[in-house]
Amino acid sequence: MTRIRGRLTISLVLLAAAAVVVMVTAVPLIGSAKAGIDEFGFTAVRSGIPAGASHFELTSPDLQNEHTFSQSEIANIFGCNGGNQAPRLLWSGAPAGTESYAVTMFDPDAPTGSGFWHWLTWDIPAGATSLDATALPAGAVAGTNDAGLTGYLGPCPPPGDRTHRYQITVYALDVPSLSLPPSVRAAVVGFTMRTHILGFARLIGTFSQPAA
Repeated sequence: MTRIRGRLTISLVLLAAAAVVVMVTAVPLIGSAKAGIDEFGFTAVRSGIPAGASHFELTSPDLQNEHTFSQSEIANIFGCNGGNQAPRLLWSGAPAGTESYAVTMFDPDAPTGSGFWHWLTWDIPAGATSLDATALPAGAVAGTNDAGLTGYLGPCPPPGDRTHRYQITVYALDVPSLSLPPSVRAAVVGFTMRTHILGFARLIGTFSQPAA
């Protein structure tokens, strides 16, 4: 009887320990599900910015950080009827040694498995402290977005989808030019400049559409 009781006690202890492990591991899983991390089609995208890159300041007279885009900045294709005007950008505090800048707008929440590049401009001169997409500085290259169009393409997430976060990033680079043609794909731009990034500044705009 003593041996049986001992075995029962050990079994109960093991069951209790297992229950604790299940509860502890279940909490982050539940939290992840609530946060939408486990939604169908959602994939985290690896950052192309080196861990040691410095930060500098980026603002816009047209878009506040973590605020929604205005209608004038929304796309005018894919069923959206916005003005498709890129927000003007102002930056300061770039690191010493900066020889050019690149600007991108990326949607990591696009249901593609690889995000969606909305805007790419590079070879912006080192002396620049702002960008207006309607009047690029001499030498700057307007790249091709993931819709196959040159220049800026505003937000247009699927109706009823999660709120999308659009990362507008200014990169300070240690080379005067990436030596890339405007037609090159966005992934190649990111891959090419990854080893030249001295610092970056970021502004995030948001947008969603009600279900149809």
